[in-house]
Amino acid sequence: MNAKREITGRTEAEEGLVDELQSTYADLLPKFGQSWNGHTLVALTRQTLSRALYYDQLYRKIVGVPGVICEFGVQWGATLALLTNLRGIYEPYNYRRSIVGFDTFAGFPSVDPVNDGAHLNEGDYRVEEGHEQVLERLLTLHEANAPISHIRKFELVKGDASETVHKWLDDNKHAIISMAIFDMDIYKPTKDVLEAIMPRLTKGSVLVFDELNVLPFPGETIAVQEVLGLNNLRLQHFPHQPNCAWAVFE
Repeated sequence: MNAKREITGRTEAEEGLVDELQSTYADLLPKFGQSWNGHTLVALTRQTLSRALYYDQLYRKIVGVPGVICEFGVQWGATLALLTNLRGIYEPYNYRRSIVGFDTFAGFPSVDPVNDGAHLNEGDYRVEEGHEQVLERLLTLHEANAPISHIRKFELVKGDASETVHKWLDDNKHAIISMAIFDMDIYKPTKDVLEAIMPRLTKGSVLVFDELNVLPFPGETIAVQEVLGLNNLRLQHFPHQPNCAWAVFE
């Protein structure tokens, strides 16, 4: 497994259809001209639209909650870009709503064969070297389309979140976390980050889990169970995102 082929429930035939959609879209993109962004909807899949609707629902839950958004596990940065645009829609003047993305950008730093399984490997889900610079520019461009664009409202933190989260918390003693998104897939960083950020959550903070109750990624569920206790959470589920769950911190 690598960053190009993720674990999905698709059949081989369905994978073929997705590949055809991708190649057809790639051929069309140069022909779209200045309206290329609007025309990208022609290739938008049901699954991708569902994910956008899911995060729209989640974002609206924190509009009245102060604090920053932290995403742990960024990969290519699609969710960070989506959150940046949702902030521009719902809170265009809330320049205190920083969005912080944590990632190694080199894939899993390590894998626990007991809690994560033997099918995962160090380096899985890595991205192209230097992608964080590309992502930084993309997020800057997105921010430029919203008010108060002269104030930078995002940060990328490169490295193993088990380690970098502590320095970030020390450097940002003011920070309340209104939403924490866990998309690291594996046990150790998920547990370490959960333990570290607990004092920065407030009643109303939203905890978002991208691989909860997912057979190929047991580490996330184990970490949540050990740190928070499943019996203590009112987990909720968006019907079109089978791998995901979220809870409001109470």
